[in-house]
Amino acid sequence: MAAAGSSPSIVEYFGGEDGYRCGYCKNETGNLSHGMWAHSMTVQDYQDLIDRGWRRSGKYVYKPIMNQTCCPQYTIRCQALRFQTSKSHKKVLKKMLKFISKGDVSKVVSEEEPMDSHIEDVAACDFAYKSESHVSQSELTPLSVDHAERVENEDKDTGETKEEVNVQTVESASLQICADKDTPVPGEPSHSAKIVHAPPKPGKGADLSKPPCRKAKDIRKERKLQKLLQNQMCAFEGSQLQAGDQVFLLQNSKSKTNQPKTIEDFVFVSLPDDARHKLEVRVVRSSPPSSQFKATFQESYQVYKRYQMVIHKDPPDKPTINQFTRFLCDSPLEAENAPNGPECGYGSFHQQYWLDGKIIAVGVIDILPYCVSSVYLYYDPDYSFLSLGVYSALREIAFTRQLHEKAPDLCFYYMGFYIHSCPKMRYKGQYRPSDLLCPETYVWTPIEQCLPLLEHSKYCRFNQDVKAVDEGRLKELGRVRVLHKRTVMPYSVYKKRRKGPSDEASVQQYASLVGQTCSERMLLFRS
Repeated sequence: MAAAGSSPSIVEYFGGEDGYRCGYCKNETGNLSHGMWAHSMTVQDYQDLIDRGWRRSGKYVYKPIMNQTCCPQYTIRCQALRFQTSKSHKKVLKKMLKFISKGDVSKVVSEEEPMDSHIEDVAACDFAYKSESHVSQSELTPLSVDHAERVENEDKDTGETKEEVNVQTVESASLQICADKDTPVPGEPSHSAKIVHAPPKPGKGADLSKPPCRKAKDIRKERKLQKLLQNQMCAFEGSQLQAGDQVFLLQNSKSKTNQPKTIEDFVFVSLPDDARHKLEVRVVRSSPPSSQFKATFQESYQVYKRYQMVIHKDPPDKPTINQFTRFLCDSPLEAENAPNGPECGYGSFHQQYWLDGKIIAVGVIDILPYCVSSVYLYYDPDYSFLSLGVYSALREIAFTRQLHEKAPDLCFYYMGFYIHSCPKMRYKGQYRPSDLLCPETYVWTPIEQCLPLLEHSKYCRFNQDVKAVDEGRLKELGRVRVLHKRTVMPYSVYKKRRKGPSDEASVQQYASLVGQTCSERMLLFRS
């Protein structure tokens, strides 16, 4: 969906990294990943990359080497439109409501709630220092398109039509859009539209041959309603109620209190006139920085600095303005606006939580064609009692649902990585329904099916179809797009022109990791 006329993504591939210190198990060299520096990136390219297990930290985009890294990190997404609040989520939402309306301060933090909801990215922020690009801006500016096209025509293979990314446009804005398991899910390439559902094992799960279990109270209510309907039918002196009328009566007779409360019921509730506090959530574009972002930059940075020092025990000289900017403000994502997209546009944003006129928390997010992707959260440690990690995640899910009304394709909430081998990182699995990405075939699998596998092995292929392959894999290396000496050309042409030792192994590795579609769309910088 990259906007017409938008400049292409330009990346510099760094290959497999030397082992880094792991932020989870503290292994000094166990954290292994591939990485690249993104000088610029379209939101569609980044969407497709995170659907292949990549993730960004500032402008550095990395992909864990899943079968080698000490703590495998699986991409996790929540199906925001079908999300159901759990008991512990409701507790957090009610606690915030009580605090705002009455000023009640409950200092008890539930054991299930991690203090920090996005802890893993602290480990990631060091990447940006070790792998920064030193290429000048002039080298990254391609010459005119005509010239690039002439060069591309030197390649005999360019007569072939490029495969288009199969993106499904969903007309309906219904909240049930992703509820049907057999409907291809917008945002996934056609190959991964199927979510893998393993058949239940004998003796496990519901017996589908029997009617579903129901509460005795519900059965009694229904009998009472049926009697009521029969009596009403007699009173109609032979004029029969239509089937539709019966359903209508049944629905209206059911007590509305039986319906579970949604996040919106807690978040958008009207407060009393004498509410003790005022909470406001503002979404400001961080890249390129908007005027509101610039105006609040210092205040936001001070919250980040305190958070890092108190929660993560950073020494005072570590969370500098420079580190904050590179890690949480700089982004390669190009700002894009589309007619059927969200009003705020696509790209990178800070979601600021203002309490009584001051910032108490900031959620760093990317708004992409099919999802809101959570990058990081930092908050004022004085407000830890409000469980802001959990509260912000719930607000981001509500925000995703809100954006979906204007942008029907946008219906997922990506929570970064799920790390089963690190027990304190398992909380992300509590936002249901959610899926994990298969690290070999890149199809989404319901988390319930993944957990038993992860109990046996920290690295797992979730797709149980042994014949299934990565449908988006690299098929033609010659078609990979390269930016060399300010000229765009396919790799097959660049390879003939290149002087010096062959770099084919590095280009092959890059293209196999980003997949055929992205390798033909993005420009791989070669010096």
